[in-house]
Amino acid sequence: MRIGQNPAKFVQSVPQPARVTVAIITYIPFLGGYYAEMLEVLKACLGSLWAHTEMPYDLLVFDNASCPEVRGWLAEQHEAAKIQYLVLCEKNVGKAAAWNFVFAAAPGEIIAYADADIYFEPGWLAALVNVLEAFPNAGMVTGIPMWSPAQYSTATLEWAEKTAGITLERGKLLPWEDYWQHARSLGQDEATARQNFAAQQDWVIEDRRSKIEDRESGMGNQESGIARRTPHVARFYVGAGHFQFVARKAVLQEVIPIPADKPMGQVRRLDVAINARGYLRLSTPRWWVRHMGNTLPGWAGQAVREGAPGPGRAPLRGPLRRAVQWVYHRSFEWLYGAGRR
Repeated sequence: MRIGQNPAKFVQSVPQPARVTVAIITYIPFLGGYYAEMLEVLKACLGSLWAHTEMPYDLLVFDNASCPEVRGWLAEQHEAAKIQYLVLCEKNVGKAAAWNFVFAAAPGEIIAYADADIYFEPGWLAALVNVLEAFPNAGMVTGIPMWSPAQYSTATLEWAEKTAGITLERGKLLPWEDYWQHARSLGQDEATARQNFAAQQDWVIEDRRSKIEDRESGMGNQESGIARRTPHVARFYVGAGHFQFVARKAVLQEVIPIPADKPMGQVRRLDVAINARGYLRLSTPRWWVRHMGNTLPGWAGQAVREGAPGPGRAPLRGPLRRAVQWVYHRSFEWLYGAGRR
């Protein structure tokens, strides 16, 4: 028998999800060997996100069966309203399967995805969303200057060649410093990186129609080999990374389910699927995010690792929470006589 009325019936509205869902996939099975510093890397990742993201967002974390220490820390952040959606998977289903879940379940119109070892620079989200909105046919936008194999971006090249106001340039356009910074974070030694760098050519598009401001597109960034002082011209590297990107949820839902029969090694299938459907894959000439790898870089400071408050309201905790719960319980009994039979 039901006693009284469910208080939720009298609620006239519920919070609506943010337009952007930031999605992070975590997998730290134990804290040793390769994973010895990964909890600290994760704290730096989410700490930089909380500290450096100004526009509204919801945070969704999909944990792929991490160890108890990691799950305990994530649960604390969820309880503190720093994580809006926390998914704890019983077993490691792999990255592709996690993508399938996240791309289907994320409530936002835009999904800003990142691996759990990405560091976010101030203003990163607004800048990348602005780029996405400047190109209605954009599929993936990554926030670093990077080289990417041209075979995964043929649709971008074809679009650039036939679109008025867009010019396409090929050559050695990515500076060694930018290339080496990312290659080093992936574990490459310098000799191998220099050999790969010498053999690679870059593609860059120049968009004279763009309304993206210089500070957001990276124009004028003297660290970039494609920086320009020409106003009202935005330039981007052709290609994107599957370790971090911003995309429309509707586009990502076109490509799922991604085959997920292995835990790793299938991420290129996302690149292939986005390209096959004719969407653009672009990278910015400015460093809006950085890849940390499995060790904590010295530039990820303690203040950011601790993290700023998240976008939500922190729930009541401790004695005040217990006091409010007692008042609620007694009020319910007085209203409905729940303690009498």
